[in-house]
Amino acid sequence: MPLNVQDKKAIVADVGAQLAGAQTVVLAEYRGIPVEQLTKLRASARDQGVYLRVLKNTLARRAAQGTQFEPLADSMVGPLIYGISADPIASAKVLQNFAKTQDKLVITAGLYNGKLLDVAGVKALATIPSRDELLSQLLGVMLAPVSAMARVLGAVAAQKSAGAPAPVAAPAVEAAAPAEVVAEAAAPEAAAEPAAAAPEAGTETPQTPAAE
Repeated sequence: MPLNVQDKKAIVADVGAQLAGAQTVVLAEYRGIPVEQLTKLRASARDQGVYLRVLKNTLARRAAQGTQFEPLADSMVGPLIYGISADPIASAKVLQNFAKTQDKLVITAGLYNGKLLDVAGVKALATIPSRDELLSQLLGVMLAPVSAMARVLGAVAAQKSAGAPAPVAAPAVEAAAPAEVVAEAAAPEAAAEPAAAAPEAGTETPQTPAAE
């Protein structure tokens, strides 16, 4: 059923509103794709926040006029499905992932941040991790030390519950021996014996007989 003037104006206004808040637009030919496959593609696009729509190229050019996506006008040829996203990589990722399983979807061009992309450029854009993927990776890095500490604490708790004695730290420095003990150990054995008593006053000391 042909579109009337009011329908065309509504489509141009709708697409124009999407382009106003978009960072990326990807174009792809969809010739020969079964309706049920296109339905799955649309569902995947909705889940990723991508505006996906089959458009008449004349209406798409009119909607893109005066926007950063106007340079795509020359690529708007043939039966195209348009992927429009505020996320810089979402539309490229959705269409590229679908193209891997459905060879009848052929990516033809794209535009990101005011720069035209060829097929290789769109595929390269699709390989960049999404914001959610990057946040997930960052969270994993941040939680790694916490996980390690949790494993250590869990092992200590298990050891205690099993009744294993807690390790006792060895003293850093042995206690110094008392000075008296050191002195006794250093003194010669002879010093330990009592000295001979000196003779009392007035007592004659036996003399050694002189040699004859």
